[in-house]
Amino acid sequence: MAGNTVITIGRQYGSGGREIGMRLAEELGIKCYDKELLNQAAKDSGICEELFEHHDEKPTNSFLYSLVMDTYSFGYSSAAFADMPINHKVFLAQFDAIKKLAQEESCVMVGRCADYALSDYEGAFSVFIHADLDKRIRRIATKYELSDSAAKDRIRKTDKQRASYYNYYTSKKWAEAAGYDLCLDSGVFGIDGCVEMIKKMLELKNRKI
Repeated sequence: MAGNTVITIGRQYGSGGREIGMRLAEELGIKCYDKELLNQAAKDSGICEELFEHHDEKPTNSFLYSLVMDTYSFGYSSAAFADMPINHKVFLAQFDAIKKLAQEESCVMVGRCADYALSDYEGAFSVFIHADLDKRIRRIATKYELSDSAAKDRIRKTDKQRASYYNYYTSKKWAEAAGYDLCLDSGVFGIDGCVEMIKKMLELKNRKI
């Protein structure tokens, strides 16, 4: 994907990672793909879009990671793919859509193991956004008009799902700093500050190249 820059954003729930991705994309004049990745994967694979929504970043306990990735090389029309559980089909279709988009355009991608899918691409830059739990509780409680207790429960449940999904389908550990090019605390730097820091780091990376 020579010439393309793809910023992948992993995020704790309530850290503002999606908003950061959208603002960053707007300032860079490129597209931001979040739920749109599901639409693209459904279109390319022919799998019903509702199934992508249902299995989106949800953990699984069936089969082995190695079996899934071995099957990936067989393609959608293979018998092996046809016999796979739907959650694996959904993941592999997303994996394929992420790689395809990266070859076609510069963009921002939020979640869905995009950093892992693009780990071999020189133009990829992986970011993880986090924040203190108290600040995330305030953000989610305000945004969805929830009690602090309900917001806390939603945060913990969502983070657990994202971690389980990521850890299962990749060879890395979700939220572990060593797995990303840049980790930012949105509770400290704010949304705008995180956007500016990512832009600065991209400039430094491109200068080094």
